[in-house]
Amino acid sequence: MQLTIPVGGGVLAADDSGGDRPPLVLVHAGWTDRSSWAGVASRLAGRYRVISYDARGYGASPPPQASFTQLGDLVAVLDHVGVRRAALAGHSGGGGTAISLAVSHPDRVSALVLLAPGVQDYPWPMDDPYNAEFMALATAGDRAGLAELGVRTWAAADPGDAAARAQIEGAVAAMFTQGEFQQPDPPAYDRLTEITAPAVVVVGDLEYPMVARCADIVADRIPGCRRVTAPGTDHLIPLRAPDLVADVITEQVG
Repeated sequence: MQLTIPVGGGVLAADDSGGDRPPLVLVHAGWTDRSSWAGVASRLAGRYRVISYDARGYGASPPPQASFTQLGDLVAVLDHVGVRRAALAGHSGGGGTAISLAVSHPDRVSALVLLAPGVQDYPWPMDDPYNAEFMALATAGDRAGLAELGVRTWAAADPGDAAARAQIEGAVAAMFTQGEFQQPDPPAYDRLTEITAPAVVVVGDLEYPMVARCADIVADRIPGCRRVTAPGTDHLIPLRAPDLVADVITEQVG
């Protein structure tokens, strides 16, 4: 079932498989939209009530018209669909949003599946070649250059994959529409040790090193967190390895 969910100053496009099965919310990465989860969702729809949504400006969600936070929008989605507590699968920046909910509203998170997670207040090395190139291209407004950087960095396992390129090009357009409307979520990096939900971190063995390091530290800091390696997989884990992701979710969530 497709939904339009009202949020402060806008709406979000979402999918909800419905039913009375255990709820599972899929939170997409900053370099993809909710359609990146399609292969995973189709494998799990008979087992869970699967809910996914496009962040503002991504996929079918219109660009933001007012300030917002990713955490605030996730809470709004849960409230709109009437879900008090859910398992969360978050990819990259979506993993950071899932972490933010787990530390700020632990009663609302039953399990965490974190795919190559980032945390917004993690001390990202600004001298990393990716960051330096990204900032130069973004400052110049070079969307084509940013898309090529995204493909080269995040789709390294198969840079010719049309689906991966479409995700990345759409995400670049969304980033420009968000501009200064997106505000930071509350700090979470120093609160990872407070997470009580059972968690697992999945990282591809072809992941960009800067993100792989962050994911390792996240896994180290979350009590009892499991680790899973996705062989032959780059950053786009839901696209590249939907069977593995579905299996990990099933193992983690039950």
